[in-house]
Amino acid sequence: MIEGKARKLGIFERYLTLWVILCIVIGIVLGKLAPGFAKSLDAMAIYVNGAPVVSIPIAICLFFMMYPIMVKIDFTEVLKAGKSVKPVGLTLFVNWAIKPFTMYAIALLFLGVLFRGFIGADAVDLVKMPFGLDLPIGAAYGVGTIVMENGVKMMQVPLWRSYLAGCILLGIAPCTAMVLVWGYLAKGNDGHTLIMVAINSLSMLFLYGPLGGFLLGVGRLPVPWQALVLSIAIYVALPLVAGYFSRKWIIAVKGRNWFEEKFLHFLTPITIIALLITLVLLFSFKGEIILSNPLTILWIAIPLFIQTNLIFWIGYIAAKMWKFNYRDAAPSAMIGASNHFEVAIATATMLFGLSSGAALATVVGVLIEVPVMLMLVKICLKTQNWFAVQEG
Repeated sequence: MIEGKARKLGIFERYLTLWVILCIVIGIVLGKLAPGFAKSLDAMAIYVNGAPVVSIPIAICLFFMMYPIMVKIDFTEVLKAGKSVKPVGLTLFVNWAIKPFTMYAIALLFLGVLFRGFIGADAVDLVKMPFGLDLPIGAAYGVGTIVMENGVKMMQVPLWRSYLAGCILLGIAPCTAMVLVWGYLAKGNDGHTLIMVAINSLSMLFLYGPLGGFLLGVGRLPVPWQALVLSIAIYVALPLVAGYFSRKWIIAVKGRNWFEEKFLHFLTPITIIALLITLVLLFSFKGEIILSNPLTILWIAIPLFIQTNLIFWIGYIAAKMWKFNYRDAAPSAMIGASNHFEVAIATATMLFGLSSGAALATVVGVLIEVPVMLMLVKICLKTQNWFAVQEG
């Protein structure tokens, strides 16, 4: 369980879309005025067989995205989820059996067919060579070709497939801590929302890597299994373990009240700040693409918008058919619709690189998250009469 119930949107959450837009502008300006700055930071990396595997500055930023979420989880409360079998079952089924595959299909349709000409049928992207491989220059791997770029072996792939990879990584990353805010604003069952955030964080340890590898393979993209496992270890398991032990130690030393009222309050903005710093670096690389084709963001945002709405309505209608009360139905639908974009950005950065189209696609997920989820909150509030209302 995650402690603390959001009573209102904080300044970071309320204006997240604005902050992201500012990061886009700052990143583009930085890329134009000091193009070597972000590249120098990204060069501070752990290399394997000549390929950058882990960018140290980005790894630090992404750890601080995840730790504040993980430290809030009270694992003793996860077991109580069994008391709400149907809401939990529906959420897990939508998140892991439906959402990844609809995301793949929708992104493939729009990016690979309908928008392919706008993106550039022959446009290419440079991504990291799969971790653990040492392929010669000119070798083919999936739909990619190994090339040398600034003295580093990289893989050249179709640009639209790189965007597809980012969408796939978003589609298999359900539920962020932000869903606590959406559930509260929709007057949903806070307990169910809190428990599902914890369960999704744990289930990602086992399902994110296999599903990601499978769908990337279906998309004829490189499947760096070692890097998938490593990304989960660094960006999910490490902050999860750090959060678990630091939580126990802080509560033992300072007490639960200090932990909840002081420590968690201090941590609240850290995830967003770390995310925004990462975005500045991401967009410092992508400035030229955005300036030369500003509609790129739109081409990626459209399938993400459709997917978010589709998953919401699948969950919401299923909840009505199963006769959920409204307070369980609203968060059950929104947990699937919301994305764990911190993990998606982290994984895209590790697998494909900070400057890849895949990383850009995951950032677009952040850009549309707040306005789309607020729209779904309003839909929930206006349709409460569809469901039985549980008192309390």
